Amino acid sequence: MMPPLVVIPARLASTRLPGKPLADIAGRPMILHVLDAARKADIGPVVVAAAETEICDAVTSNGGTAVLTNPDLPSGSDRVWQALQTLDPQGRYDTIINLQGDLPTLEPSSLHSVLTVMSNPAFDIGTLVAPITSEDEKSASSVVKVACHFEPQAEQTSALYFSRQPIPWGDGAFWHHIGIYAWRRAALARFVQLPPSGLEKRESLEQLRALENGMRIGCARIAIAPFGVDTPLDLERARRLLGAKRP
Repeated sequence: MMPPLVVIPARLASTRLPGKPLADIAGRPMILHVLDAARKADIGPVVVAAAETEICDAVTSNGGTAVLTNPDLPSGSDRVWQALQTLDPQGRYDTIINLQGDLPTLEPSSLHSVLTVMSNPAFDIGTLVAPITSEDEKSASSVVKVACHFEPQAEQTSALYFSRQPIPWGDGAFWHHIGIYAWRRAALARFVQLPPSGLEKRESLEQLRALENGMRIGCARIAIAPFGVDTPLDLERARRLLGAKRP
């Protein structure tokens, strides 16, 4: 059986933080921190699906593999699919990991965790969640929340909805969605043929396209969410966190 293929989509045209993949963190572009974590996971080959040649150059000059994709693609998953068509037109890879390139503190073990969801044939897509531990995290629109419920001792459950608002209502755990997806190839092929959905456009969350079209997303839980970089303030925090780890 072929190992999974890890694809990291990256583009410079971020609305809130232009040039994000190449932002310097502890002396290296952010995309390289994510690439390093994916390589350390050692679950399969890793490639960056880049929207611009500048990202390709940064990756390849540091020994990585990059594929140039159309900068006008509507989502990261569409970018992953285009890179997959270039790299693997024969369809050898059945499982594809879509790893967002803005998680510079990612633990390599997270990639192993998301793969566990693929052992359940009921799920088309796997992703990760971590418990929300503060009111700031709960209220931040940059933190995507997941409506899901884990039974005692369960390590997986179904995602019912994703939102930038705190969901669900009432007492109980709140879950922080982490931008890592394990796709069955057939599910990804179907997803990219679907038009952006109403709720996807309203929340600006591409995973809602899958839910609105009847696809099932399974969640595995990890203890702590990796720090995501979406704004200039996030970038400064990432620089402090990773700068402190430098020898």
